[in-house]
Amino acid sequence: MPGKYYPSRLTVDATEARKIAMKMLARREHGHQELCDKLLRKGCADSIVAETVKKLASERLVSDDRFMETLIQARRNRGYGPVRIQKELQEKGVMPEDIARSLDPNGPEWFENIRRVYRKKFGQQVPKSYSERARRARFLQYRGFTYDQIQQVLNPRGQD
Repeated sequence: MPGKYYPSRLTVDATEARKIAMKMLARREHGHQELCDKLLRKGCADSIVAETVKKLASERLVSDDRFMETLIQARRNRGYGPVRIQKELQEKGVMPEDIARSLDPNGPEWFENIRRVYRKKFGQQVPKSYSERARRARFLQYRGFTYDQIQQVLNPRGQD
């Protein structure tokens, strides 16, 4: 089916592929795999995509490390936890060993982040029932926080 994402034939040359990639990179950081996928959807041949991304990487215009750093910071600022961020990085084609190196789910900054998210959503009120506590835990779990982090914020003094 020809269209925006399924071109009828491959017509994009190396120069045009570089222009497309540079426009994408001007808007925000992209990882290697994400940039390759987008160029393929734009109608570039596999060999041109590989060559273009390799050249951009050698010029330090594409960097998975920089991409991970900006994505992690942006998602953290939006109130997401390490589990959800890790899943998003995997979906964008970042290697698991790179994710493990850049994202420490047990870091102290996550506790401050979950407390900020919790206070913004629920204020300082203590849950009055088990069902309310479970609802809050589900919200934090959806946001991508670990079980231990959720327990720390729901039991601030080690209470059950």
